[in-house]
Amino acid sequence: MLEPSHNDELPAIPAKRYFTIGEVSELCAVKPHVLRYWEQEFPQLKPVKRRGNRRYYQRQDVITIRQIRALLYDQGFTINGARQRMSGEVDEQDNTQYKQIVQQMIAELEEVLGVLEQE
Repeated sequence: MLEPSHNDELPAIPAKRYFTIGEVSELCAVKPHVLRYWEQEFPQLKPVKRRGNRRYYQRQDVITIRQIRALLYDQGFTINGARQRMSGEVDEQDNTQYKQIVQQMIAELEEVLGVLEQE
């Protein structure tokens, strides 16, 4: 799950079936042109399009947009990084890097433990 973010400050999502792009813009504190851009970048965002190509977002879309917003604005992810996080992809290089960091931390903690045991 995603880390807590400033989404607490966003208004509650009303119990409605569909939301216009203007409503979603207010609910997520993101401008409409940003929402249209994110639709191109994140395959998870697929609002229903009705007559005149008007977008209608569902509750799950609003939740997804808030997650994307938190990744980009609160956690400092790039679009590419946020896209990978949203799709569940983890870079193999990142995995290797995390393993090295953890191994280094374990070694350092063992050193500290050794020093503490001597006292």
